[in-house]
Amino acid sequence: QVQLVESGGGLVQAGGSLRVSCAASGLTFSNVGMGWFRQAPGKERDFVAAINWSGGTTLYADSVRGRFTISRDNAKKMVYLLMNSLKAEDTAVYYCAAATEFSATSRIRAYDYWGQGTQVTVSS
Repeated sequence: QVQLVESGGGLVQAGGSLRVSCAASGLTFSNVGMGWFRQAPGKERDFVAAINWSGGTTLYADSVRGRFTISRDNAKKMVYLLMNSLKAEDTAVYYCAAATEFSATSRIRAYDYWGQGTQVTVSS
């Protein structure tokens, strides 16, 4: 059974930093691309960042490029999202997801497995 468990969310002031983590189990982690998505109240779930199987390729939404960094540790079966220069509009539930392909992709339909989400709140 595939499980993705996020952690590290919380409350942070605007301009601050936060790192969220995702622990994966039940899948061949090093074979799949991983992604982070977020969903604010009343809004659709949006792509944030993705990383390919090796960590050599990353993709970012325009709204976070230059502020957020996605990374992975295949030995630990972990994926991370380091968020710097946080803004109030970054407030959302952040979801980790595992794709059905090796590559980094922003296509939400490419992701078969999802975590339960972790709340990130940025106060202005």
